Amino acid sequence: MTGPATGSAGAATARKERQGPEPVGWAGAQLAALRELLARPLTSYHLVLGCSALLLALGLMMVLSASSIEALQRTGDPFYWFLKQVTSVAIGLPLMWVCSRLPQRFFRLAGYPLMGLSILGLLMVIFLGQELLGAQRWIVIGPFSVQPSEPAKLALVLWGADLLATRARAGRIEWRQLLIPLMPGVALLAVLVMLGRDLGTTLVLMMIFLALLWVVGAPVRLFGGILALLALATATMIVVEPYRLGRLTGFMHVWETAQNEGFQSAQGLMAIGSGGWFGLGLGAGRQKWNYVPHAESDFIFSILGEELGLMGTLVVVALFGLLGYAGLRIAIRTKDPFVRLSAAAVTAWIAGQAVVNIGAVIGVFPVTGIPLPLVSYGGSALLPTLAALGMLVSFAKQEPGAPEALAARGPGPVARALSWLGLNGRAGRRPVISRAPARQQAARPRTARRGTTGNGRGNIREKIREDVRENIREDVRENRE
Repeated sequence: MTGPATGSAGAATARKERQGPEPVGWAGAQLAALRELLARPLTSYHLVLGCSALLLALGLMMVLSASSIEALQRTGDPFYWFLKQVTSVAIGLPLMWVCSRLPQRFFRLAGYPLMGLSILGLLMVIFLGQELLGAQRWIVIGPFSVQPSEPAKLALVLWGADLLATRARAGRIEWRQLLIPLMPGVALLAVLVMLGRDLGTTLVLMMIFLALLWVVGAPVRLFGGILALLALATATMIVVEPYRLGRLTGFMHVWETAQNEGFQSAQGLMAIGSGGWFGLGLGAGRQKWNYVPHAESDFIFSILGEELGLMGTLVVVALFGLLGYAGLRIAIRTKDPFVRLSAAAVTAWIAGQAVVNIGAVIGVFPVTGIPLPLVSYGGSALLPTLAALGMLVSFAKQEPGAPEALAARGPGPVARALSWLGLNGRAGRRPVISRAPARQQAARPRTARRGTTGNGRGNIREKIREDVRENIREDVRENRE
């Protein structure tokens, strides 16, 4: 009689030992609640949406604050660059929403034409591009300027992920299989970007490439060879361009060259240092008065530190950290190789670019001219980033348990409003008809069939809700297929 009970108790004890000690006290309860929250199926979905929205809103405020003085001096309108950024956001948010609803097959097919368009745009930059501050990155089209190297990041993510995923499904994922055509394609993009003298974007492209290789399990010697080639190319670009050598000198000797090569770095450090714990107040910064060059783009983090203080900078770092965690969580929880590769590459792109930008502002890395994702001014960088985040949202909705959780949550306010108007987006689909036998319908009381009020309104509302739920279930089944 005691044998089975003793065995059960022993198994339970062994499970507890493997799981570790149970949390005790208030801190333990909070830790357990956090673990439960992170284990929910929609955690990645909410983290990507929430962090993106907060960073985007914070970026708009900081662009307005950091650019108003220079915009007033140059154009007479302090809202000039802010309104242009608002226009980019107004285009980017619908683009993100559309990407969040696209199937995985669309992203797999979109990588190839987007790669071709990126190469064509980079070729046009070499011959028709406008040079600014030593780099030839922009194509000017009327009042707008386009930077083709930014969409090239998204193109490399989609194209490289589909290429490696196809080979993974075919069982050909040895590193020798990566030589053609992935490495030549990456080399072509990098060379075209380097011909435009854009070292920062070249580094981001290599981050994406290394992330793809890391996910597929490339050997360490391949990483070592690529890093050696990257270091050689970087050293060559620094030596042949005097302004890059000046940036390196300013990075190594900031205060000795504070009036020359190290001027931007020194002013950025002074801006962050003057912010203190909680900052001078939004809009009250002093370094944006023609002290910090490019305060609205490359060095917007310094103005953020000056006006919002250490607490503000830590919030931004935490948001990027949570966004990176959400991207890696999507990559880990999926079984599809394309989703895993593309999610990891997008995470490396956005998080890595944020690390390089913040590191340059605080003096850890040399100044490279890389903007801070979602925060810095620039529509060419913002639109591909929002499209990539929309893709992450689409992948997050297909995590294990996420479709069921979304279906159980019911329709959102927009879907409910459209349903009340009879415009629930299901044109051409036959309405859901109850499958209950006719005799059961006839056996029900008349008031029960109409609803509790007896006037049919309750029945109409229930019918609309049931229609929306059934449509959501059909969408889930179609996405699974």
